[in-house]
Amino acid sequence: MCRRTEIVLLVVVLLLLVLPAGADEQTRLFRNPAIGERHVAFVYANDIWVVDRGGGDARRLTTFHGAETEPHFSPDGMTVAFSGQYDGNTDVYIVPVTGGEPKRLTWHPTADTVSGWTGDGNSVLFNSGRINAPRPWPRLWTISVDGGMPTQLPIPRAVDGAYSPDGKQIAYEKLNVWDGEWRNHRGGQAQPIRVLDLKSHAEQDLPWEGSNDIAPVWIDDSIFFLSDRDWAMNVWSYDTGSQELEQRTHFKEMDCKRLEGGAGRLVFENGGHLYTMDVTGGKAKKLDVTVRGDFPAARPHWEDVSTMIADFELSPTGKRAVMEARGEIFTIPGEKGDIRNLSRDSGAADRRPSWSPDGQKIAWFSDRGGEYALVLTDQFGDDRRTIELPDPTFFYTPVWSPDSQSLAYGDADRNLWIVDIESGKSKKIGTEGFAHPVRLIYPEWSPDSRWIAYAKRLPSQYAAVVIYSVEDGTSHQLTDGLSNAHSPAWDVGGKQLYFLASTDYGLNVGWLDMSSINQRVNNSIYVAVLDRESPSPLALESDDEEVVEEETESEDTDEESDDDEEADDVPEVTIDFDGIDQRVLALGVPARPYTGLSAGVEDTVFYAEAIDNQPGVTLHRYSFESREAEVVTSGIVGFDLSDDGMKLLVRRPPNAFTLFDAVGAPTPGEGALDLSAMRMKVDPAAEWKQLFLESWRFQRDYFYVDNVHGLDLEWARKAYGEWVSHVRHRADLTYVLDILGGETAVGHSFTGGGDTPDVETVPGGLLGADFDIDRGRFRIDKIYNGENWNPGLKSPLSGPGIDAAVGDYLLAVNDVELKAGDNLYRLFDRTAGSRTRLSLSKSTKMADARQVTVVPVANDGGLRTRDWVESNRRRVDKLSDGKLAYVWIPDTGGGGYTSFNRNFFAQQHKKGAIIDERYNHGGSIADYIVDLLSRDLLGYFNNPIGDRQPFTAPNAAIWGPKVMLINEMSGSGGDMLPYMFRKKEIGPLVGTRTWGGLVGIWDVPGLIDGGFITAPRGGFYDTEGNWAVENEGVPPDVHVEQTAKLVNQGHDPQLETAVEIALELLKTEGIQLLPQPEDPVRTRRPK
Repeated sequence: MCRRTEIVLLVVVLLLLVLPAGADEQTRLFRNPAIGERHVAFVYANDIWVVDRGGGDARRLTTFHGAETEPHFSPDGMTVAFSGQYDGNTDVYIVPVTGGEPKRLTWHPTADTVSGWTGDGNSVLFNSGRINAPRPWPRLWTISVDGGMPTQLPIPRAVDGAYSPDGKQIAYEKLNVWDGEWRNHRGGQAQPIRVLDLKSHAEQDLPWEGSNDIAPVWIDDSIFFLSDRDWAMNVWSYDTGSQELEQRTHFKEMDCKRLEGGAGRLVFENGGHLYTMDVTGGKAKKLDVTVRGDFPAARPHWEDVSTMIADFELSPTGKRAVMEARGEIFTIPGEKGDIRNLSRDSGAADRRPSWSPDGQKIAWFSDRGGEYALVLTDQFGDDRRTIELPDPTFFYTPVWSPDSQSLAYGDADRNLWIVDIESGKSKKIGTEGFAHPVRLIYPEWSPDSRWIAYAKRLPSQYAAVVIYSVEDGTSHQLTDGLSNAHSPAWDVGGKQLYFLASTDYGLNVGWLDMSSINQRVNNSIYVAVLDRESPSPLALESDDEEVVEEETESEDTDEESDDDEEADDVPEVTIDFDGIDQRVLALGVPARPYTGLSAGVEDTVFYAEAIDNQPGVTLHRYSFESREAEVVTSGIVGFDLSDDGMKLLVRRPPNAFTLFDAVGAPTPGEGALDLSAMRMKVDPAAEWKQLFLESWRFQRDYFYVDNVHGLDLEWARKAYGEWVSHVRHRADLTYVLDILGGETAVGHSFTGGGDTPDVETVPGGLLGADFDIDRGRFRIDKIYNGENWNPGLKSPLSGPGIDAAVGDYLLAVNDVELKAGDNLYRLFDRTAGSRTRLSLSKSTKMADARQVTVVPVANDGGLRTRDWVESNRRRVDKLSDGKLAYVWIPDTGGGGYTSFNRNFFAQQHKKGAIIDERYNHGGSIADYIVDLLSRDLLGYFNNPIGDRQPFTAPNAAIWGPKVMLINEMSGSGGDMLPYMFRKKEIGPLVGTRTWGGLVGIWDVPGLIDGGFITAPRGGFYDTEGNWAVENEGVPPDVHVEQTAKLVNQGHDPQLETAVEIALELLKTEGIQLLPQPEDPVRTRRPK
């Protein structure tokens, strides 16, 4: 009770804090500031604004409904460069500071993000992931304000940069980190500021203490940057002459964001406010800025929410369906009537509706009061009653008892509860001890409301069916735990309980392990006969004559007979638990990947099957009367039966619902629910408050440790709750939520999505080729070959019948001539996936051109990655004289599993291996790979033919030394893989420290507007009982950087070092396979 009272009081405080900002209150949430001679530019409500350097009233510089971000002033302060989505892609634009029509400078389909200007003001500096492999990590480019093709800077990886005053050097930030708001990160993506000599390519790191150093600004002899070396992001400076560091700001509560400089001053953001300061010293000054505008994204509006349906259920007889969509509760008629919005509150999340079996009430969970509570109304949304629930958290799946007197429900911690509707009191009846990503603990009431069946995971992590007695509070485990049993459903006759169970669940217990990938799970359908007196529903049948008995006159009155019939409508469920394991029978259907089970009318059961290579699931119906199953419908993603078992509602992707008789089959074109009027009044300001509070609660309720890494949750709610009243666009809110999540100081804290304006995407095309300029024309320098049999790796210039070759000149695209001063990609706007005519020639003359029709691709990253992998494999083969295998593991999910299987076993004849897990983006725990790499040779089986190379036991392995490559862009499962590689002492690690994000994310619900925020659910600790890897990363045994000088010369220093180490190890750790011994003589006779 104390905790609940405290939380309710906090909610009241928060609601006061997030009231709309008053007219006299200074606006906050200005982002991405830049400073010029006379102005400051910033982003607010997804547009760019400009204000005088001293503050005051700001004016809007851009107004497009898409995103405009990253403003940067030209050196003379007269032009603003920025990234915008005007033309269906994120590209570089420039616009006069006084306003006007933006000029587009780039056209490549990869996003181009402005970083600054060259010192002469003739070109814009930007970063882009174009042409990079195996991931689209950014590099720095420049593009002339007059247009043309961009020029790549000689830096292998960089996301931001600032030129020295003489333009001969550049200070740069290396990485586009995965989680820029991760406070106090100290893993591999914490990097120093580097300075590169643009002529010699020599590099120098600024003094560094393992901190996050970002956002370099070079003015005169000083490099300014942001650093959290004192555990809060502040402004620091480095004197290039004296080589001394100086801390310029001393904020402690919140981080400084986005440092920029110009005309002798710096500008940055802190706490949602803008600050400026003189580069020569002095205190930072807060800018008082006021913005005024119509802010269309913040205006209340009507919206169609039929595409946002999250949950649905039929009414007791199937006349209506009740649905949750965008945090509102609707009922939809099967045939006649209007759609009704029962909740009508855009500022609350109303979730998980359920209709009482007597038809009188609809229940759902609502956070209208600041915490989720149970709400009851009639079918029109009237007579609203709220029942407060114990231990405020997120709740799941309210299920009515058949007598409509109670509800069972679950919570975030896998507890199962019953609430008595009359008294409003809740009672905990069960719990599941694992925060598993698949929830099984869903309650199913018996027909007489006296029992609840549910599935729970046992210590083995197999699930068992449990039956709880409402009358005496005892629980009984129905299944033996040797199969994975779940999805119980009561037959309406009360004599039987159906459930699914699998005896080949096996490796899927390790759901986080790669070894569970592609492990098909077949379920069988079982029926438990509950009392020992009931006959088997599957007893052998016999054809016999029916004996008709004479009717005797009853002495009961008609009224008494009616009463008896009514009483018989609710069968009393009797369960004899002794010997019940011998009364469990298998239905006569084959074991398959069944995914759901529901009981229909008496002696009828519905079940869903996931069929390989078919969308959705197939719904079957089994009848005990006929002893046969039949297909009801296919391609669905959900279904629900009415309480009387007579109506069936199915959902097809993405949002089509069909209602039909459960005893028949759907008639094509009939029964479709009309959702066209499913609209609601969205009040963005009210919804944004709810989304913030929900996101805060998710950190409280789902974070993997109770102390939330020491964060004062009350402070975070108050501090960032104040910002919400300044939100005028979903992008502003996303920024707030990202910082809120970052305060937990954890990896995998991500947020995104939500209701943002739709921007038409223009599919720019790519040819999967590199070009250079020769004699004023574009010439093909390299063609990236693909796998043209693979739809995802088709190469536009290398397929059958395509007459294109390296050295050919591209003279025109769709008859538009192309010359050196043009931007090549401008002519490929909206060509992806479309037939496009190229004019190719062996010379620069149009008269020599031949016409070639190709189909450009929207993304050539797959082609470039394939080339990167094959180039590495060839390099390793050459450097090792064929002795070493090369295997790249892109992730530890399905892609990495497939890639490893494809490439490792094909090279198992090699004497050793280079395992490259650089840029590994994680997924599962790669136990499968580590187990294979760590195998011991246990013996041989001889091969009696050919060169008699023996079969090894185990047979699939590379027996020689292995070396693993790692870098800072390997994380999550990509952290765990090298950790296990080292733990198993397989071989040395070469490269740089990994990311250091070894907490897992699962189980957190989505936000009502379609967005998400994570709250990491499980963290790794080692066999000594210490938290490990998270916020540290895995360090290499041999540290090797990819220096610009060597990379620009065509080297891969990390790969080459790994090969050297492996070859050295091969001298001492190589294994020579033994030939078979002499033929044995085993035939003996007595002498």
